[in-house]
Amino acid sequence: MMNRLEGMTAVVTGGASGIGQAFAARLAEDGADVAVADIKSCEQTEEMVRAAGRKFFAGECDITDPLQVQAFASKVEETMGGCNILINNAGIFPLQPFDEISFEDWKNILAINVDSLFLFSKAFVPMMKKNGKGRIINMSSTVYWLKIEAYVHYITTKAAVIGFTRGLANELGASGITVNAIAPSLVRNATTEASPLAEMFDAIPQMQAIPRLQVPADLVGTLSFLVSDDAEFITGQTIVVDGGMIKS
Repeated sequence: MMNRLEGMTAVVTGGASGIGQAFAARLAEDGADVAVADIKSCEQTEEMVRAAGRKFFAGECDITDPLQVQAFASKVEETMGGCNILINNAGIFPLQPFDEISFEDWKNILAINVDSLFLFSKAFVPMMKKNGKGRIINMSSTVYWLKIEAYVHYITTKAAVIGFTRGLANELGASGITVNAIAPSLVRNATTEASPLAEMFDAIPQMQAIPRLQVPADLVGTLSFLVSDDAEFITGQTIVVDGGMIKS
């Protein structure tokens, strides 16, 4: 299974830590060179990728700014030779009751969690079309199916990710590009540990068939499969990876 992505370049948004970092490390282990777009330092991720013997590029990028996204994409093409795999991972999950959500809050989360998918896909799909092949993975969430309060704006964005995934898959299939989404449960990492979601760490596992809290390592196998040749006939799908919380 190692080196099955040999010769490929993967772009990961939000790859400096957490799920994105785990994705970047696994893609490198599978043989891909990795480029990361983030506003945080990517030194640790770079160490992981280079330890696997792969090339690495990091660019500080506001993922909601079309000019910065295009500049990042141009740099990736210049330094890495293009892009075969795009992982739209970056996102935010503010806990806010509906009465407290301002229009600015609403626009901000939509820009980060939804608009960025459009911008990065617009920037990198042309490179994939040149190669006649590509993989796009978007991150949704099981909150779309659950009764959770104070998350109207977040749930809306994760539902939009599913719609974007299905729509884009329809348009890109003839070009040899697949588009799928992964929907995890609550994932324990440094970001969620420092957020109000930490209060749910004990309750969430009791809602799952596998009664333990999910960690980033639980998602990398699904990612590895979806970007491989083994998944070339799977597109437009949202794969739920949640330890058996969602049963339908």
